Amino acid sequence: MIGYALKRLLGAVPTLFIIVTLAFFMMRAAPGGPFDSARKLPPEIERNVEAAYNLDKPLITQYGLYLGRLAHGDLGPSFKTKDFTVAQLISIGLPVSMRLGLLAMTLAVIFGVSLGVWAALRQNHWQDYSVMTLAMFGITIPSFVTAPILTLIFGVYGITLFGHDFSLPVGGWNGGALRNIILPVIVLALPQIAIIARLTRGSMIEVLRSNYIRTARAKGLSVQRVVLHHALRAALLPLVSYLGPAVAGILTGSLIVEEIFGLPGIGRYFIQAALNRDYTLMMGVVICYAALVIALNFVADILYGLLDPRVRLT
Repeated sequence: MIGYALKRLLGAVPTLFIIVTLAFFMMRAAPGGPFDSARKLPPEIERNVEAAYNLDKPLITQYGLYLGRLAHGDLGPSFKTKDFTVAQLISIGLPVSMRLGLLAMTLAVIFGVSLGVWAALRQNHWQDYSVMTLAMFGITIPSFVTAPILTLIFGVYGITLFGHDFSLPVGGWNGGALRNIILPVIVLALPQIAIIARLTRGSMIEVLRSNYIRTARAKGLSVQRVVLHHALRAALLPLVSYLGPAVAGILTGSLIVEEIFGLPGIGRYFIQAALNRDYTLMMGVVICYAALVIALNFVADILYGLLDPRVRLT
């Protein structure tokens, strides 16, 4: 196990290097620059600004200088956000995105696994068809469609039941208040609930047909004990493999959601950096996302080995 972990950690270094290299040159290949604006700067001022940020040097030299700073943990200053470094902006936005993502994934796992198990136990009945139909809708409808719809229903029009107002804010962070994060979390969780429900259903059906489950039933064990203590653990193995990239994916998927709801997360910074050609901020967010994907996949592999004794991590 330790040897496997060390190999994966060492393999993460060249992976990050390739991602940084591709991202650096792809961003610089895009037209425009961080200091292009509708108001043209005088040539001498523009040259001084570019010299201050090493943008007047050859591209390969800029790349070498960036790698040198990155090796010392320096992500550089933001080209557009004054008085802030990239590390400071990420430290401000990442907790917001992490909170949204982890809450959404927790909600998705609870409801997705429950619906998937329920559908598998009632295979080819109306419960199974209902769950899979809803799951298909959840997968096919993108977040930028569900977000405005929920905003209209719960924010603009409002819902009043039994004399209580259930209207919710349509934007803003408000220090992470519960009312402000309900809609973004639901929008992020809906497609994941659908995917997890389908994964759990298919895996659970396969496990319930296995020989050791038949043996457990033949011994007279209750359905609850067979499902919870025997079938569910094996059925969750494909889900564990999915959760690693899914958690990272739900964070990157929050780009649109954060922009729609006006949340100060790292995804919103990335969109603003892309529009403003803020190279250093874009690179910092890409590196942050890449590191999260690698780390979460690593954790998923370790958990897979712990849950299934047949898997040997060497």
